[in-house]
Amino acid sequence: MGYVFDQETLPKLVAVVPGRERIFFVSPELAGHDAFLSGVLRYKDGRSPYHYHSGCEHFYLLLQGEATLVTESGQQHVRAGHLVFIPEEKKHQLVAEGSDPLVFMEFQAPNRFKTTILEGDADDLRWFRADGSVWNQK
Repeated sequence: MGYVFDQETLPKLVAVVPGRERIFFVSPELAGHDAFLSGVLRYKDGRSPYHYHSGCEHFYLLLQGEATLVTESGQQHVRAGHLVFIPEEKKHQLVAEGSDPLVFMEFQAPNRFKTTILEGDADDLRWFRADGSVWNQK
């Protein structure tokens, strides 16, 4: 049997760095495996740090809003309806633009990766749970 996840009932994470929220749909805690990690992120004038991942491929499916995708190749405007693919170890950053929040699905596979921050600090990988505890991204 399959699973149906309702984002209204799933725990929300709020970034230590202001402007970002995350709701996981697939994680080891929810799905019992580390084949991939998936969730919805919402940026309100937020940005990810400039970073890369060792050990996974990375996708963003933009659902609402606009952003600038920053990579080693330069900057590219992306918007709702775009699918972004980031190969393993490719440096990237997503920066929300405009007055509407940026909402996107994120997929990372497998969920056995390490994130390296190039611009920013360790707080960029820390998220608060509703109970006040901290979830640290790998």
